[in-house]
Amino acid sequence: MSGKPKLHYINGRGRMEPIRWLLAAAGVEFEESYLEKKEDLTKLQKDGSLLFQQVPMVEIDGMKLVQTRAIANYIATKYNLYGKDVKERALIDMYVEGMFDLNELLLKNRYLPADQKEQHFANMMDKATNRYFPVFEKVLKDHGKDFLVGNQLSRADVQLLEIILMAEEYQPDVLAKFPLLQSFKARISNIPTIKKFLQPGSQRKPVIREEEVPKVIKIFH
Repeated sequence: MSGKPKLHYINGRGRMEPIRWLLAAAGVEFEESYLEKKEDLTKLQKDGSLLFQQVPMVEIDGMKLVQTRAIANYIATKYNLYGKDVKERALIDMYVEGMFDLNELLLKNRYLPADQKEQHFANMMDKATNRYFPVFEKVLKDHGKDFLVGNQLSRADVQLLEIILMAEEYQPDVLAKFPLLQSFKARISNIPTIKKFLQPGSQRKPVIREEEVPKVIKIFH
């Protein structure tokens, strides 16, 4: 064991991508073990590695952690991305929960049958531009700092940037009405560890291709 965290998931974004982002932002190198077929998941389930029979699973510090939020909480705490006190942590949690809701909508659209995509897309972008992004624009305005919480990088900043970039893949001008989020995106993207993660060849995963969707569905169902 190299001492690096080891991530067990498909070779794609899904629910592991926020964890990859957090580790990258913290400057932590990690290894990945990909599920290529249903049997790979079954093997992890049978050997007792998955507490609730589900991935993502991350081997870190002698533990096998499951559940995306629990893994992200641990990494954020370990690498000082979780605020300076309990009040800041509560704000970070609140913002991140909203982000997870939007993230689920953005992820789901790629896996929907063709006849459901158009309506889901319209609903998803409506919520992004009228429910979620206005909140974070206002948070930045009211807070008056470079970051969402306190005056240092937190997991909320990292995960908001991830979601902004995902939303822009669907609609490039999604931030047109949000000047503070535009500045935020530029600022956080230039943090050296994050800038490195955004370069070609990093462990950041691309958008899933349509032809890969059936394979992923087969692994998980």
